[in-house]
Amino acid sequence: MLQINDLSARVAGRLLIDHASLMIPSGTKVGLVGRNGAGKSTLFRVITGELASETGSVSIPRGTRIGQVAQEAPGTHESLLEIVLKADEERVALLAEAETATDPDRISDIHLRLADIESHSAEARAAAILSGLGFDAQAQARPVGSFSGGWRMRVALAAVLFSRPDLLLLDEPTNYLDLEGTLWLENFVSRYPYSVLIISHDRDVLNNAVNAIVHLDQKKLVFYRGDYDSFERQRAEKLELLQKAIVKQDAARKHMEAFVERFRAKASKARQAQSRLKALERMKPLQAIVEEHVTPFVFPEPEKILASPIIRMENVSVGYSAERSILRNLNLRIDADDRIALLGANGNGKSTFAKLIADRLREQSGSITRAPGLKIAMFAQHQIDDLRPNETAVQHVRRHMPDAPEAKVRARVAQMGLPTQKMDTVADSLSGGEKARLLMGLATMDAPNLLILDEPTNHLDIEARESLVHALNDYSGAVILISHDRHMVEATMDRLWIVGDGTVSRYDGDLEDYKRLILSGARTAGGNQGEPVAVVDAPAAVSKVDQRRAAAEKREALKPLKKKISTLEIQMGRLQQTIAELDGKLGDPALYTKDPAKAADFAKQKANAERTLEKCEGEWLELSSEHDAAMADG
Repeated sequence: MLQINDLSARVAGRLLIDHASLMIPSGTKVGLVGRNGAGKSTLFRVITGELASETGSVSIPRGTRIGQVAQEAPGTHESLLEIVLKADEERVALLAEAETATDPDRISDIHLRLADIESHSAEARAAAILSGLGFDAQAQARPVGSFSGGWRMRVALAAVLFSRPDLLLLDEPTNYLDLEGTLWLENFVSRYPYSVLIISHDRDVLNNAVNAIVHLDQKKLVFYRGDYDSFERQRAEKLELLQKAIVKQDAARKHMEAFVERFRAKASKARQAQSRLKALERMKPLQAIVEEHVTPFVFPEPEKILASPIIRMENVSVGYSAERSILRNLNLRIDADDRIALLGANGNGKSTFAKLIADRLREQSGSITRAPGLKIAMFAQHQIDDLRPNETAVQHVRRHMPDAPEAKVRARVAQMGLPTQKMDTVADSLSGGEKARLLMGLATMDAPNLLILDEPTNHLDIEARESLVHALNDYSGAVILISHDRHMVEATMDRLWIVGDGTVSRYDGDLEDYKRLILSGARTAGGNQGEPVAVVDAPAAVSKVDQRRAAAEKREALKPLKKKISTLEIQMGRLQQTIAELDGKLGDPALYTKDPAKAADFAKQKANAERTLEKCEGEWLELSSEHDAAMADG
């Protein structure tokens, strides 16, 4: 299916792939793994022809359709469903031709082909994919332009999945999905009938969705049959055998060198010495595989052990406006050694709950009791944008340690996992993983008793994620985790709480139970077991007049909520227009030489508008969910 021969690729003068060869059989689902920066995305660009290789070639059978999520879906007025349906270009072309074709034979051929590609079920399949990625029926009918970047990436992913290419390329697709979307995608890929090449640092995705691993290491590509755990075992065995071979070769070399040195001058042994000298020249030294060192994460231990519970909630409600609550009737406690993972689809209120715990959002009603002296640290991916782009890691830390000597400040930066050569690099030039380390280190500088992590793994490779697992298990304080990385949750958390149906409740099953629940399409109730909502008998029939009266009363009661939703939609539309205008201004190359200060100001305005749009989008989803739930309850 995919043949790579003697391939070399270079980006910005740096050689990432060096004379590598690989053959992937048709129908294989492959996980492409390797350290961040190794060149995985570069390989994708070479496969698609976006980047020319320096040497070698990539061979794919003629007519093979390659699909990838190149960028977010365009911000048009077309609905999500329309955008996804358009991704199947053959179906679109056939339907258009069917409208104008006059030749009976051609009309017959068109309809036979439409039947072959299951055109009749296209809308249902597209809707199912969108639903699996978190878009309900109402959202699917909305224009794509009304969604922010992260959600448009999901639409683009839905489109490429729907198009069913012969070779599907997915580059870190779970980075913009929640756990529920990740579970759905994992199941989708595992059942996909064609070839898949997926870049991922999620161990569970690589264990459950693929049947082969390609490791990009030391600029070479190595194929392993099996899942990620199998790859780790095979590679460990390979390293062990290689190390033994190196030791054996070194011993043989030393023996030959000693023989040559001892008998070179003796005439009777000269021929044997010369023979061994030639053998030494032919002996190609075995190269040990250099394992890159992963700097560990270190969280400072709490200075004081607090009595449990450290947080108690009684009948608490929380929201962003006085008129409505996102979460209600919270009666929970968090103990000093709790390890709690929050489950629930995006938009259900996980981040809202995290902000409530962190005291960044005040309760609307009820009471929250926090232990005296409680210190809370919170890390969220979006906070990476809050780093000062033109300040170094040392300058960021010095703000927290203004009177400390330089050596102590740099020692603290080193504890965060940033190497010496990166300490004086401005934040804007750090990689995503380095920014995450810096932000996590800044958040935990005061030795918190409670650590809240909201999607901490997005920019971390597998080795760094494993290091974070160890750090969390070594940390003695309480942890609240929101993550789409199932391995991270299973390896570090003891309790599962579901955020959904307007509340937070305990879930007594494990993640395998939760996976089955999600894939069954069941909605979780607000009870403490997280069981699927029970089907109840229909109520006795009521008259049409009573039905209309009840519907009118419900519409009247929901008018304020509907008005807020409409206001948010108007605000999102204006923000979209502002962003488009700023994109136009920033697209003028002359601006950067004529007035660089204005260019920087426009870029800042765009970033602020995008952040505001993201917040509006989140509030819109929550309000819309509440509106839909209220309508359904009737």
